[in-house]
Amino acid sequence: MTEEDRRVPDVAETGRRARFGTLPERIRLEDTIEERQASVPDPAKGAYDPDEWLVRNCL
Repeated sequence: MTEEDRRVPDVAETGRRARFGTLPERIRLEDTIEERQASVPDPAKGAYDPDEWLVRNCL
């Protein structure tokens, strides 16, 4: 290969440079995080009343 042959880009190299020649734009960290609840809140959670149990079963 001569020096002149090395300077002439081939079709494959031109295609690679067009596709991968630059890095993609930066994505902010805030744009990569999605926040949502893991489950639906249970309305019965915390509804247990120990005094009510005593009244129902002991009186």
